[in-house]
Amino acid sequence: MDASSSRSDWWKTGVVYQVYPRSFADSNADGLGDLAGIIEHLDHLDGAGPGSLGIDAIWLSPIYPSPDFDFGYDVSDYVGVDLRYGTLADFERLVAACHGRGIKVILDLVLNHSSHLHPWFQASRSGRTGPYADWYIWADSPGRTLLGRPRPPNNWRSWFGGSAWQWDDGRGQFYLHGFMPEQPDLNWRNPDVRKALLDVVRTWLGRGVDGFRLDVFNLYLKDAALRSNPRRIGRRGAWSWQRHVNDRNQPELEDLLIEIRGLVDAEPGRMTVGELFDSSIGHGAAYSAPHHLVFDFLFTTVPWSAAAFRAAIATREAAFGPKRWPANVLSNHDQPRHASRNDVSGGSGVGGVGDARAKVAAAMLLTLRGTAFLYYGEEIAQRNLVVPNAEAFDPPARRAGLFFRWWNRDQARGPMAWRPEPGGGFTTGKPWLPLPPDVDVRNVAAQSQDAESVLSYYRRALRLRREMPALNSGAQEPVEPGDPDVVAYVRRTEGQAALILLNFASRPAAVRVPAAAAGGTWRVSLSTHPRGPDEALGGSATLAPLEALIAAQA
Repeated sequence: MDASSSRSDWWKTGVVYQVYPRSFADSNADGLGDLAGIIEHLDHLDGAGPGSLGIDAIWLSPIYPSPDFDFGYDVSDYVGVDLRYGTLADFERLVAACHGRGIKVILDLVLNHSSHLHPWFQASRSGRTGPYADWYIWADSPGRTLLGRPRPPNNWRSWFGGSAWQWDDGRGQFYLHGFMPEQPDLNWRNPDVRKALLDVVRTWLGRGVDGFRLDVFNLYLKDAALRSNPRRIGRRGAWSWQRHVNDRNQPELEDLLIEIRGLVDAEPGRMTVGELFDSSIGHGAAYSAPHHLVFDFLFTTVPWSAAAFRAAIATREAAFGPKRWPANVLSNHDQPRHASRNDVSGGSGVGGVGDARAKVAAAMLLTLRGTAFLYYGEEIAQRNLVVPNAEAFDPPARRAGLFFRWWNRDQARGPMAWRPEPGGGFTTGKPWLPLPPDVDVRNVAAQSQDAESVLSYYRRALRLRREMPALNSGAQEPVEPGDPDVVAYVRRTEGQAALILLNFASRPAAVRVPAAAAGGTWRVSLSTHPRGPDEALGGSATLAPLEALIAAQA
């Protein structure tokens, strides 16, 4: 396996595959994915042969014990494994199996808040004195409302709707929860809390993990005086009417990140990627550092348009500059799948316009400057489920309505489609969420037999990315292609260059081809459409509708 995971800079050159464990593969017929199921499907991921993807790392969404009020993002034991997914021994087997194949393992760390059932919170809410009294953010009520109820300490809001403060009768105070009331925010300003959470990092590093995805890391610290947020003039909505300057992005965060990153950097090759919560791309760039990436999610909101993506790429490059390294993502467990987002036909079927757009998106994701993150199922252009809010597992979706808009996240978390059979190869039991409706035709087994499928294209593009340093670590230069529906850029390292041409239109596009350096020639390395072997490109070329073309300088 010639993968960048064997390099110390794999965090930069590699590709990370996000596994949502509950939905990836079920080994024991209970309808929930588990760690053993992941182990059974490593052949799909490891890059050892032409029938595998060739990713460099897997990122596991939370596997800790949890009462599942927010599906694992409410942790009741930071150093354990939820028995529904397996045991600590199963986790150790997974790490060993991944490392044996050159795959790194990244864990999701949820350190802003715990479950309300965590022993720390149970001890904290029992009284205002004692060793855990200040492990969470508690505050007195400043008075009573007109209805005689305790008034919250300030105007901070929960992302899931309503006040961010929950009254606790037993303690006679409010506690802070930036998300659900069942997810109380930890008090990182307490030295004992800081030590306990850093010990969590140490524990998992000691168990062999190679990095962490830091959930909502820019919320760790809040304003020490708990000052209200100022109003945002001209904006409405349960969240956006405030300027969130006091409940996130505090000045002390930089020192905390240095401490966390110091633990991770103690051994070479380890990394973090932070989830930047509801903040600007400028914050994302400022918080990033070598070995420590930051998601900014810009590409998850861009409509299918060459002009829109061209502008987004320019914004990204301007914010990060040549010395900072972005993290590129099109879909995840909180966002609509990009194959659905970009398929305006409402489902054009296997091989239709939606799949053609998925290939163009794949080419862009795997060739843009930055570390690429794939979401499970993306490689077969798996679509969103249709789950009515009334039937949702996602807690905010069940409360969504006219005055609280919410996209039901269940729809992006459907079971992985492996084979055209009952259970889709995901389970022999009843799946926790419905199978994708097109599982009989859109699955890994079927697409493996089709050289023109989305999966086959991902495999070829990932192989090319591994083989070409220009694609995985090169600088990036925009190119003016002469057609408004085409995005074009060059990736370049010393001695190597790659030209990327992406036609976003469902029509042919005539493009200008930039001159290759030193009198060289651009030759096609990979295209989504039939091209001759090593076809040479002259000063102009015609792209087929929705063609993605990658050429190397020869």
